[in-house]
Amino acid sequence: MNRVSVQPEMLRWARERAGLDAAHLASRFPKLAEWESGDLNPTMKQLDAFAHATYTSFGLLLLPQPPEEQVPIPDFRTIAGRAVRRPSANLLDTIYICQERQDWYVEFADDERRTRLPFVGSLSPQTPIPEAAATMRQALEFDLDDRRDCPTWTEALRRFVEQVDKSGILVMVTGVVQNNNHRKLDVEEFRGFALADQVAPLIFINGADSKSAQMFTLAHELAHIWLGASALSNASPTSSDGNAIEVWCNAVAAEFLMPLALVRAEANTNASLASEVQRLAKRFKVSTLVVLRRLHDAGQLTRAQFIAAYQDEVDNLADILERKKSGGGDFYATTATRVSRRFASALVESTLEGRTLYRDAFRLLGIAKTETLHQLGRSLQFNI
Repeated sequence: MNRVSVQPEMLRWARERAGLDAAHLASRFPKLAEWESGDLNPTMKQLDAFAHATYTSFGLLLLPQPPEEQVPIPDFRTIAGRAVRRPSANLLDTIYICQERQDWYVEFADDERRTRLPFVGSLSPQTPIPEAAATMRQALEFDLDDRRDCPTWTEALRRFVEQVDKSGILVMVTGVVQNNNHRKLDVEEFRGFALADQVAPLIFINGADSKSAQMFTLAHELAHIWLGASALSNASPTSSDGNAIEVWCNAVAAEFLMPLALVRAEANTNASLASEVQRLAKRFKVSTLVVLRRLHDAGQLTRAQFIAAYQDEVDNLADILERKKSGGGDFYATTATRVSRRFASALVESTLEGRTLYRDAFRLLGIAKTETLHQLGRSLQFNI
């Protein structure tokens, strides 16, 4: 039996990179403890299976030591003011597939002779916050009164995504890698990212987050698109320090969703904080954290009051998110949301016309069957 010489450190690195513990893999790889201790080497077949189980390239496992993997776009994530290290396999694979989709769409758009989008890179961090937010709202036809009338946060987010899509930006929302429900994205690791491009700007939102939090992430990443600056973020409405660009984008997102002038005009100073936070969150269809920040910005909460209320609300939202159950929903509608309806329509059209190979379309969509692609096309109103 031919065994492959592999450094035990590489096996531990691959497992931890994938967010898996030894116990999780033990049933599939009974000799894993011996491999990681160096007492035994796996066979070629076993190592190949281990590579697939840990979402790792087979070749990487043969390296003498773990590589220093870097996020391929500017990384502005912080925890307690410190930069975040060591991206997970799920995060890296999500960025890579989104970059592939963007590259494909740029080529598609060039073939279609589509024009560049003038708003990409049209603002700078020196642009006043109210001006930047108003410019973005006008370009997207984002009506705050219409949002107030939305019955749910889900409907408000759906309309928001549609408005952004209409502007020419690809918006991809999912809580898993591709369509693999076993590879769940971690909200604690990242909330979203932006890939700036004049022809095919792309925004990815971690769908594992709450709908109201996704709203803020989308607004935050829009600010990055208007700056023309790609970035990976763990956007938080309460963050007011750290990277200057992130601070600006957070401030613009808060103003975009909840203009300070309206907050001052509509806030009821005689109501209890708890009831007022809930009322304003429902009125603007934002998270309660955004409301707390804006009340603080409006001078209605001291710094100490804000910090205390913020921590209480973070704990409350964490409990709610933990209890949230994710329904299956319609597969084809979910797929269109995960890759953006604009992208899915373009890819199906190109594939049916023979300009894109089916195998490439399968990879970009995360599917494996021709009939699945055809059914997706029918759901997008293609006559197949």
